[in-house]
Amino acid sequence: MNYSFEYIDIILLAMIAGFIFLRLRGILGKKSGFEDKMSASFAHDFPTDTPKKPLNEKTFDENAKKDFLSGAKIAYETIITSFSSGNLKGVKQLLDKKVYEQFDEAIKARNSSGQVSETTFIGISSAEIKNHENKKGFLEVTVSFVSEIISCVKDKDNKILSGDPKKIKKVFDTWTFSKEINSTNPNWLLVSTEA
Repeated sequence: MNYSFEYIDIILLAMIAGFIFLRLRGILGKKSGFEDKMSASFAHDFPTDTPKKPLNEKTFDENAKKDFLSGAKIAYETIITSFSSGNLKGVKQLLDKKVYEQFDEAIKARNSSGQVSETTFIGISSAEIKNHENKKGFLEVTVSFVSEIISCVKDKDNKILSGDPKKIKKVFDTWTFSKEINSTNPNWLLVSTEA
């Protein structure tokens, strides 16, 4: 008799473990094999089958915009997650000096007050180019992002100061990226952010 209860316990525990595994997989996703190949650089190259044209507001056509937005989405997620973890080393080459200093100061202020930011990036709902223009030899592209993020800030005693670790919130950001028109460097820099 006792043996049958042990088997039922094992079966119940296995079902609970399976349920938890499926929930975690649904929330966190699964590794697709491409994660390690993802570069922190935010490059924008034109298709190789056509000759490269000088980068300006006229050559920034629909294909170029589509390629740019793909890179901008990767850069957005990478920068957001790096900032929330307090480690900007991997994204420094994507940030204008002024933006890097602002982010670095915010991280230092957070650390000195003993606060911890916990962020889970769910995904980008939409990304749309609002404007692109030539500014003194630089092409500047302004993008509006709508993303879904779970975030909260806790104090040194693990007390929640802001946000909700169980609630997904929509975040609206407007970021401007810049690239020197005649530069051979394919990377764009984040030059301004607006929430």
